[in-house]
Amino acid sequence: MSEPENQKKSQFIAGIICPNIAFSNSFAEDRLAETIRLGEAINLDIVYTEVTKIRQINAGNFFNKGTIARLAEIVKLHNLELIIMDANLTPVQQRNLEKSLNVKIIDRTALILEIFGERAQTKEGSLQVELAHLTYQRSRLVRSWTHLERQRGGAGFLGGPGETQIELDRRIIDDKITKIKTALEKIKQTRGLQRRARQKVPYPIVALVGYTNAGKSTLFNYLTKSDVFAKDMLFATLDPSMRRLKLPSGREIILSDTVGFISDLPHELIMAFRATLEEVLEADIIIQVIDASGANSKQQREDVIEVLHSLGLEHIEHQKDYIEVYNKIDLLENKPKNPNNRNLYLSAKTGEGCVELLHTIDKILSLSHQTIAITINAGNGELLAWLYRNTEIISQIIKEDKIHLTIKISSSDKQKLDKKLSSD
Repeated sequence: MSEPENQKKSQFIAGIICPNIAFSNSFAEDRLAETIRLGEAINLDIVYTEVTKIRQINAGNFFNKGTIARLAEIVKLHNLELIIMDANLTPVQQRNLEKSLNVKIIDRTALILEIFGERAQTKEGSLQVELAHLTYQRSRLVRSWTHLERQRGGAGFLGGPGETQIELDRRIIDDKITKIKTALEKIKQTRGLQRRARQKVPYPIVALVGYTNAGKSTLFNYLTKSDVFAKDMLFATLDPSMRRLKLPSGREIILSDTVGFISDLPHELIMAFRATLEEVLEADIIIQVIDASGANSKQQREDVIEVLHSLGLEHIEHQKDYIEVYNKIDLLENKPKNPNNRNLYLSAKTGEGCVELLHTIDKILSLSHQTIAITINAGNGELLAWLYRNTEIISQIIKEDKIHLTIKISSSDKQKLDKKLSSD
């Protein structure tokens, strides 16, 4: 297996087991490929992978005795130090498998949390990851792992039974959780103040969401001419980014890039990152970016919608303020044409189709606007500038010392304009 570019020193010699219970064979292979990429994201040296068909999950050991015996031989043969189970294990299953196989085991939730722990950059992101770690660990205080202990610090799962996993009792973890929630609440209040400040100059918010590695950050960078970290890797974006963007009509919006979603996203992360996703909940338009070149794009779309539903955005896929953008058409041999304004095809890498997306955003924002005619004094440059920032100018005629305008304006801005006109 080729190593990723700029790979750091490998942490563990690892194997990946993908249990195939209810999946089709092709879907199970896709899940395995995704889990390999997740493992590579934290520089694991993955030397063995397999899809394991099982008829029924064993409550105590996950696998039956025959499968466990076979896996034990594989562990010895490949000198595995870690096994990633592409499933969500109970504490009992994890403990028993570690005893039987004599190797450290982490499940899908722990793997994703480990990646988040390494990637979070901001104070808020780090606190949210730590909160998710502690919430997950709270039910797993009793651990049996004694072999290959490695003290690595932090709240990770790959460092052996350090202080965070064994020595901390429930009371200490609860105290930490309380302190983190208090700190996050302060950050949330600060964001609320920033949001209210924005409302004084009310730019509509357009949020990019999508499965991890769908190309959200690349699209964000292309549209806003920014340099947010974007790479062909899972979870390249963990901390949200926001930039101001001018649409073809002249209207200005705030574009928000968000953390990538993934199938079976850990419940702890959905709750912990709820504050980060507040911009999505309050967005005027939500754009789901989908990898058009991916073999599993349909399922990934459904996974994202499921998470949006869990956040309280029920039936979002049927709303007028929701757009689906199929990205990476530069990788397709036969490029599809845009069927309608709710499903757009584009390439964030080449820019093809991006102008059409901006026009679509403009159209949706205009749906709730009313068209009115107004007349202002020609010398009122401040009011004219405000109109250009906050409305869509349809026509402008200058006669003597008056400017006659036809504009499209939102109801909230109409109230502000009325106040300005009364003092003009």
